Amino acid sequence: MYLKESASGHLVEVIALSDLFDPYQTELTGRSHYGEEAQDPERFEKRSLVFPSGETLPRCWLDPHYRDHELKRRTS
Repeated sequence: MYLKESASGHLVEVIALSDLFDPYQTELTGRSHYGEEAQDPERFEKRSLVFPSGETLPRCWLDPHYRDHELKRRTS
């Protein structure tokens, strides 16, 4: 899967999709795609990445507490 680094606009190939989908992981391993040579894998902050269309990543991929408000409502 490819995402875009917001600051540079470069495409980033996500190497480990499990890191992307895990909200407890704040970084993921990816490979920048610019120039003619494949770049070495490096770590990217998930919050600095967006979809190539410019759309932000889903909150459930970034915030491990995105449904906490539902738990509080049910226990009341």
